[in-house]
Amino acid sequence: MKQLQLVNGLLVASTISVIVAQPAWANVTQVTAVQLNPTDNGLEIVLETPSGRAPQVFTSSYGKTFVANIINTQLRLPNGQDFRQDNPAAGIAAVTVTQQTTNSIRVTVIGTEGVPTVQLIPSERGLVLSFSTPGSDTVAEQTQPTIESESEEDETTKPVAEAEGEEDIAIVVTAEGEEGYQVDNTTSATRTDTPLLEIPQSVQVVPRQVLEDQQVIRLDEALRNVSGVVQDGGFGGTSDQFNIRGFFADTITRDGLRINSVGLRETANLERVEVIKGPSSVLLGNLEPGGTINLVTKKPLSEPYYFGELSVGSYEFYRPRIDFSGPLNPEQTLLYRLNAVYEHSDGFRDFEQDTQRYFIAPVVSWNISDATTLTIEFDYLNDERPFDRGTVAIDTGVADIPITRFLGEPEDIGTIEEFGVGYRLEHRFSEALTLRNAFRFVSSDTFDYRAEPLDLDEETGNLSRNFRSNDDYYESFSLQTDLVGKLTTGSIEHTLLLGFDLNRQTSSGTQRRLPEGLTPDINIFNPIYNVIPRPALAELTNLVRDNNQKTNTLGIFLQDQISFSDKLFLLIGGRFDIVDQESEDNLENSTSSQYDEAFSPRLGILYQLNESVALYGNYARSFQPNFVTAVGNEILEPERGTQYEVGIKAELLDKRLLATLAFYDITKTNIGTTDPNNPDFAIPVGEQTSQGIELDLIGEILPGWNAIASFGYNDTRVTESSDPEEFPVGLRTANVPRYTASLWTTYEIQSGDLQGLGFGAGLFYVGERQGDFENTYELPSYLRTDAAIYYRRNNWRAALNFKNLFDVEYFKSVNFGRAAIEPGAPFTVIGSFEVEF
Repeated sequence: MKQLQLVNGLLVASTISVIVAQPAWANVTQVTAVQLNPTDNGLEIVLETPSGRAPQVFTSSYGKTFVANIINTQLRLPNGQDFRQDNPAAGIAAVTVTQQTTNSIRVTVIGTEGVPTVQLIPSERGLVLSFSTPGSDTVAEQTQPTIESESEEDETTKPVAEAEGEEDIAIVVTAEGEEGYQVDNTTSATRTDTPLLEIPQSVQVVPRQVLEDQQVIRLDEALRNVSGVVQDGGFGGTSDQFNIRGFFADTITRDGLRINSVGLRETANLERVEVIKGPSSVLLGNLEPGGTINLVTKKPLSEPYYFGELSVGSYEFYRPRIDFSGPLNPEQTLLYRLNAVYEHSDGFRDFEQDTQRYFIAPVVSWNISDATTLTIEFDYLNDERPFDRGTVAIDTGVADIPITRFLGEPEDIGTIEEFGVGYRLEHRFSEALTLRNAFRFVSSDTFDYRAEPLDLDEETGNLSRNFRSNDDYYESFSLQTDLVGKLTTGSIEHTLLLGFDLNRQTSSGTQRRLPEGLTPDINIFNPIYNVIPRPALAELTNLVRDNNQKTNTLGIFLQDQISFSDKLFLLIGGRFDIVDQESEDNLENSTSSQYDEAFSPRLGILYQLNESVALYGNYARSFQPNFVTAVGNEILEPERGTQYEVGIKAELLDKRLLATLAFYDITKTNIGTTDPNNPDFAIPVGEQTSQGIELDLIGEILPGWNAIASFGYNDTRVTESSDPEEFPVGLRTANVPRYTASLWTTYEIQSGDLQGLGFGAGLFYVGERQGDFENTYELPSYLRTDAAIYYRRNNWRAALNFKNLFDVEYFKSVNFGRAAIEPGAPFTVIGSFEVEF
């Protein structure tokens, strides 16, 4: 008999055979009955189908729970309800069968002592899941592949290929395949695969389904679903810059590895976006204390997959993209994935140049053996878009001028060309010991040329400007190695993580300006452009910056996740960092350097009140060298952060909805911020504290009804100042609202003539924010409304997304000071059509 087993979380194949997979758009199979049959070793679950067809199955496990997502299926029980049975057999606490999405069913089996071992058996009745509980007599035997002869089969357990002439339909068992809005596990917060409910820290995930439903193009659109995260700057709309819990989040990781790149991150190759709240220095080294954003990329698939999408929208927007994946050889040991996208847009601002964006990301994975995997990744990005500082402040608010009005010059531009390459090598010595090694190189070549806004005469409306240009080149090398081991000391279980990482960042660049007095002013109420011909680059003779910077870091870390019982968990870790910085000022022919050492601890404890509710608390410190320089090219002293956090996590509605309530207190010292008198440099300001409350929810409310929601309260202000006259104690941090909230929900009709028709609606609220560090003006609050309608049928999906449905005028962020406020886009429509094979 052909069988696939999930044994102690590992997949074991009983036979080697050619598998013919059912395509994603195949006819949906109906499950008409669920039967539970206790056995000597556990439990047998029979999912009966009228045709006896066995659909595709994707499995995973965590804690004591086994989950099977069964695609192309619908639950059609006589009573029309989901199925649940508590304590159906010894060693099994509960079995549930629910309609997860329109065309997928989820089977959840919770063991009392551990995750049950399962055999998936195609049958004339449909699909049989045979469970053996931990401690049964056959568990030890099932850790080896088994082959049953045909003589041992009875009429009801024949392989599908042999049952009444049915076509051969595969059962595919894999740990991949997250569906819908639910994400149970993550590796970002601990660098080990850990259930979210067992992590003593707030970790929020925006899964792929949310990105698709909201038609997310830019990273900031995804992060508005997470409490405590707002845009913070943007460098003229050319770069991703965010604030988490009141602190500038300067580091974005990719699959847990620092990428240290600039520009706008691409979303086409993302599986999900994760936000780890609070300091993560114990795993990643020098970081801000507010949190870290981790981008989880799509991985190669073992079955052929071909996806294409075309999106067309307002302001000449169009964006075709593809996503191809599958095996490169018959043995399926070589897998590939290719994501590529092109994007064009004119934008809603006056005189906008065309935005042109190209991105391609091929990935190849080689399963060298059952225990060793090597993955090689490439990506290339070319982005050219207008450089636009936005609008200006008048008095204590924003100037009352149209949000479409552009205050630069028509040909202001920013470009970036970025190339990345890396690999990931993983070797499993045993179920209890794994070695991982990863490397990534990124180079970024950036250029901008713009009429930079300087000072506004509020009586006349004349805005002084200066033609200037930056030309910079960045390189980043990251190497990460760690060893994960699992061991038991008595009744206590440990997951140990030991590792080190090396990083080198180098940059070089210049800034040139047109000599003072030669750039014409512009009147914000009656702008006149091209008063003089745009100067050639050679005419920007005032060289104000010509420098080279190099930073080398070494970090060594140790972490232990301790399970005292199935209710009490302890997370303890520490990291030692060495950072060596050097900055060369070629204008002054001078060199400055700085050497820093730091120890960053983390301690977290979590207690599960029951299987669905947990209380947690944590303490963590962060370390961040000041990579910015003051006037005179002196590097600022390092920043240190300390956080205390307590919270509650709960899995609601039969574990379909995850909620996290967190309370935090963060203190950061020796903060560097933009020098208001010279925005290309920084100044230290003293100490800043951030206190707040956050609530995040995500998951499925009812079959077909999904939601993701958040609420955040944050009080961030200066508590100590190195210059009390210029920066008094009590000043609030720029761009940080006191209140944020979001709600996005979708519903897809599950049956009938309108099956596959779905609707979505969202509200995104951002409160008032200080516009500059001196608190001289304020950005108003706003409530933006989005909506969507889509229709999914077989292998295609069509959708209309309405963004800023009521055309609310709002402002997203301030780059710096009073003359660089970024307005939000007005009412926008995006239509999309996608097809997959």
